[in-house]
Amino acid sequence: MSFEAILIGLIPVIGWGLFPTISSKIGGKPTNQIFGATVGTLIFAIVVLLFTKAGFPMGWNLVYGILSGMGWGFGQIMAFKGYSLIGSSRVMPITTAFQLIVTALWGAFALSSWPGIGHKIIGILALIVIIIGATLTTWSQNKENVDKGALKKAIILQLIGVIGYWLYSAAPQVDNLTWAKGFLPQTAPMSGMQAFLPQAVGMVLMAVIYGLMNMKKENVFAEAVSYKQIIAGFFFAVAAFSYLIAAQPTMLGLSTGFVLSQVSVVVATLTGVYFLHQKKTPKEMVATLIGLALIIAAAAVTVML
Repeated sequence: MSFEAILIGLIPVIGWGLFPTISSKIGGKPTNQIFGATVGTLIFAIVVLLFTKAGFPMGWNLVYGILSGMGWGFGQIMAFKGYSLIGSSRVMPITTAFQLIVTALWGAFALSSWPGIGHKIIGILALIVIIIGATLTTWSQNKENVDKGALKKAIILQLIGVIGYWLYSAAPQVDNLTWAKGFLPQTAPMSGMQAFLPQAVGMVLMAVIYGLMNMKKENVFAEAVSYKQIIAGFFFAVAAFSYLIAAQPTMLGLSTGFVLSQVSVVVATLTGVYFLHQKKTPKEMVATLIGLALIIAAAAVTVML
């Protein structure tokens, strides 16, 4: 593991960690945020295609790539809605926890990544630890200051949104689903680099659909803040592209790269607290830091099984 590989692996930590904070700082509604972020991602993905030899997939690979991006777009819309309710510093750990749980369960039962009973028991215990960690990050010392309705709504939105994040991860892996060969169109293996641009197209497509659905309330395509959000999109795109590089076997590898990338939840939470002034008491900060540590440690366990 080279120093260069570690540096590249740290880029997703910074990019994905700052993405929700920058997007919240720029402002606007979820419609503005998702449109600008996805356009920024698409611009970066086009540049990557022009300067690399990754290639552009066709046929069902293209379809699955676009579906993957639409899944992310849907999940991120739910996340943006959550930010507006209780702040990014509280939503990010919840969203991360749900993603880890769903991704781990999908890998274990659909891709057989937890082969034995022992692996499954340890994996399920790790998922319970993730839930405990996420719960700690939402703990409030003064119950009277907590908008329970907003918190409940934000959690429900993240539960719905995780379906999209699951599709984001699962769609490019169709060729690995041997049990689905009878009813799903099969494809040749598609690398993350090849899926990057189709995913960006799918993200923008979901953002446009969402914007059109809200046209009676606002014209997201004519508002300046939508295009300012492109800056946030660049942070997400650079992080996503760096992760694809870091996850290669010659760099950090998938397991180490994935676990390292999850440290982004720490950056997102702390920048939300200190830069967006989403205040927490000292005791709440201790509970939050313990919760984040539990999430990352449990994520490492699920990946290493």
